Amino acid sequence: MTKVIDFQTDPSKYRHWRVEYDGPIANLIMDVDENEGLFEGYQLKLNSYDLGVDIELADIVQRMRFEHPEVKVVVMQSGKDRVFCAGANIRMLGGAAHSHKVNFCKFTNETRNTFEAAEEDSGQKYIAAVKGACAGGGYELALACNHIMLTDDSTSSVALPEVPLLAVLPGTGGLTRVTDKRKVRRDLADIFCSTEEGVKGKRALDWRLVDEVIPNSKFDATVIERAQEFAAGMTKPENAKGIKLGPLDKTIGEDGSITYSLVEVSVDRDARKATVTLSGPNEAAPSDMDVFTAQGDQAYLLRLARELDDAILHLRLNEMELGLLVFRTQGDPALFQAHEALVLGNHDHWLANEVLHYWKRLLKRIDVTSRSMSALVEHGSCYTGILAEILWAVDRTYMMEDEFEGDNRPIATITLTDANFGPLPMGNDLTRLQTRFWGSPDAVEQAKAQKNTALEAEEAEEIGLVTMILDDIDWEDEIRIFEEERASFSPDAMTGMEANLRFAGPETMETRIFGRLTAWQNWIFNRPNAVGPDGALQRYGTGVRGDYNMERV
Repeated sequence: MTKVIDFQTDPSKYRHWRVEYDGPIANLIMDVDENEGLFEGYQLKLNSYDLGVDIELADIVQRMRFEHPEVKVVVMQSGKDRVFCAGANIRMLGGAAHSHKVNFCKFTNETRNTFEAAEEDSGQKYIAAVKGACAGGGYELALACNHIMLTDDSTSSVALPEVPLLAVLPGTGGLTRVTDKRKVRRDLADIFCSTEEGVKGKRALDWRLVDEVIPNSKFDATVIERAQEFAAGMTKPENAKGIKLGPLDKTIGEDGSITYSLVEVSVDRDARKATVTLSGPNEAAPSDMDVFTAQGDQAYLLRLARELDDAILHLRLNEMELGLLVFRTQGDPALFQAHEALVLGNHDHWLANEVLHYWKRLLKRIDVTSRSMSALVEHGSCYTGILAEILWAVDRTYMMEDEFEGDNRPIATITLTDANFGPLPMGNDLTRLQTRFWGSPDAVEQAKAQKNTALEAEEAEEIGLVTMILDDIDWEDEIRIFEEERASFSPDAMTGMEANLRFAGPETMETRIFGRLTAWQNWIFNRPNAVGPDGALQRYGTGVRGDYNMERV
């Protein structure tokens, strides 16, 4: 039986990381247990990592924001001698299914994006304190930090050796961050990415691969000094007291269905479909942020986000033949809007800020999920504000028009709020409505003029918020035809088509990373030069290089 990958963990279960808190500074220490790989068949030597290591890191980064808002600087460092991190474990990559490799790369990059954005979003600056070899995915961990410090000795270097060693590439953002973020000159980047041994000392600084190079004898003291200096310069409030993130209320059925407190995932294997139903709140919104904070991880908007996030990750990695995700909501739109309004109206409160940024990250995770996606705006739904963003993250949206026989639920509506016009941008730095109406800014303004109005089907269709409105006669047949058609198409063609269509507008570093990851990694991880029996991943460590087909494609 295939192992079910669980994305939920907590500090008591960590095997690969530890965190030492010292007021505004946290020391994040990577000390991978080589015998605790997620799967059998490899050891995580030299601080190399697999998905299990990154699941822990993602949990740490999330808890840093919610449980430790007092932290201003996070120093990422190694608990091993003479190695910072050797990157993704090659034996794991060599033995993993293609689909696992690509989804692993996507998740690791989402984690990097999260701590990379922590300085701007949460006032938490990440420093990479690099001692020893920092190679491949290890350097990608450092690249996602806001500041890189490298010790100047004979064993410490930064490297992206995937091309010469493995016949693959630094595909979780390494190449893109080198050129776009660190602004390394193209010809120097070419040398760097073609060199197995990497770059050390002053050359690494001159080429902009790191921000500081410090003599080994002064390194530890300088890291402490720099962390204190950065912490003193951060304007984040001092007195925020965090909330604890407890375990999720989650049950997985024998048929693959998942039940949370607010999210339900039903599985139809014959149709290769999963239906994700989100429940609106059943209690009044907290009266103020003090009450909201006292609710902790049970506050409605935070609980819903955590459950939906876990469901999306579970479907991505554990249910890869379910090619269509269908989103539904049920609940009181006005009640949902009241919960949302408290957070939107208090965005300067640390917890409200974190909840909004969490929803931003979660919606981005949906944006880049390689599944066909649709949303059903049914009677009784609560697609309001934040939840309405799902309607424009998916590929098609269908909405019920007029009353349905025997259906006594409130008529289907969509309500736009301030959440739809700024605080939840996509990876292209545009809102989903701006992306939907790319080239037609007047359409965005027309939608904005309808803010805080419950729009029924004809009104929603008129301003372009839905793909199609359907009455009682056509609803079931049209939805069935769409879903059957989608299930009949090639999954590869769908991944390519959807990834191209979802990101209209300008390119950003983030869209380039995910676009290239989708195309490059899907292609290269299928090529025999990398993964064939005589390919570089299979021969790594044997002393024999890969046997390459030299045709350029």
